[in-house]
Amino acid sequence: MPMVATLTERALATGLSSLAGRDPNLARILDELGPPPMWAREPGFPTLVHVILEQQVSLASAGAAFDRLLAAASPLTPERILELNDAQLKAIGFSRQKTAYGRCLSRAVLEGRIDLAALGAMDDASARRELTQIKGIGAWTAEIYLLAALRRPDVWPSSDLA
Repeated sequence: MPMVATLTERALATGLSSLAGRDPNLARILDELGPPPMWAREPGFPTLVHVILEQQVSLASAGAAFDRLLAAASPLTPERILELNDAQLKAIGFSRQKTAYGRCLSRAVLEGRIDLAALGAMDDASARRELTQIKGIGAWTAEIYLLAALRRPDVWPSSDLA
């Protein structure tokens, strides 16, 4: 099994220094604003649900919906998602599609079709394949999860408009 790289503060600093040495505009931005913060998302089911909520909406809107979800179903588990009916999920901020995606993910976890804890030991391509087998988890969602939760340094959500 190939070695899995994880982005660390040191690796980020090294990469930024290298890039700043090649790009004076980036060097100026880093001098003015400092390095970007490291993501602080915990790997696992709640974070993946949060990323699903972030699909095609503002981070503020997704964050508010996620907060309402936690208020209604904490601790957030696949079982708790499946206990909520469609009207409850809609009131929380789930669209019809995201309701289906949340339920598909929940069932996949409960049925053992995906082991979220095992993703951390998989190489990027394997983890991406595992994630995208679940309806509602496409390339963008998988890339965001790999980048923000698993802190993979060599992935990027290239289709992200932001």
